[in-house]
Amino acid sequence: MKEHLLKYVLRLGDDSLILGQRLAEWCGHGPILEEDIALTNISLDLIGQATSLLNYAGELEGKGRSGDDFAFLRIEKEYVNCLLVEQVNGHFGDTMLRQFFFDAFRKILFESLQYSSDKQLAAIAEKSLKETKYHLKHSSEWVIRLGDGTEESHLKMQESLNTLWRYTDELFFDDEVDRYLTENKVIPDLVNLKGMWKENVDHILQLAKLEIPTNNWQFEGGRVGRHSEHMGFLLAELQYMQRTYPNMEW
Repeated sequence: MKEHLLKYVLRLGDDSLILGQRLAEWCGHGPILEEDIALTNISLDLIGQATSLLNYAGELEGKGRSGDDFAFLRIEKEYVNCLLVEQVNGHFGDTMLRQFFFDAFRKILFESLQYSSDKQLAAIAEKSLKETKYHLKHSSEWVIRLGDGTEESHLKMQESLNTLWRYTDELFFDDEVDRYLTENKVIPDLVNLKGMWKENVDHILQLAKLEIPTNNWQFEGGRVGRHSEHMGFLLAELQYMQRTYPNMEW
């Protein structure tokens, strides 16, 4: 059980960590002051989730590694985040749509994980859900506002959708780890979650007057350590201080 749970917790932790790092890049660069602050706060929420999850991964592994060790001292192929979260920020609409897809998934996932048979995972999910509900509200409102806005904002959001849709299927990646944990009531059935996610996403995209692309080809690989060309650059920034000054602590 521990080996499977460790792999799953690392996936959740890496998703939060990498997306938190991406959003942190907006600090000082937001389109308006309120959004600069909002994106930075969401980044902090995600990094807080990552801290809880990666610390728990250290407990499950039992080899003395801390959350910081998992965050800063792994090589690229050892990260198991989905490809969606490592994609570059692009323009503000790109960031909001990427965030919306992720938030819509995380909300229904955490709602289910609250009732996990693993008490520690359930506690992390319950705490994280409160933040994630706000994240989803924020990203949904921006997708609608930009999609159903000016002609320019609509076209840009449709282009963002055409690009990012190809990364969404990996949110529901399923292998022997997921199947084992589902059978043991640790995690929910991702097939059921996918239907709920699609229904919620369709609703928001309709309000935004955006159309899901008909090309259903999907990228994958992040869950098994095969990442996009963006990941190495992201890790170079994320890990710089710890690798330059080993064992430093705040």
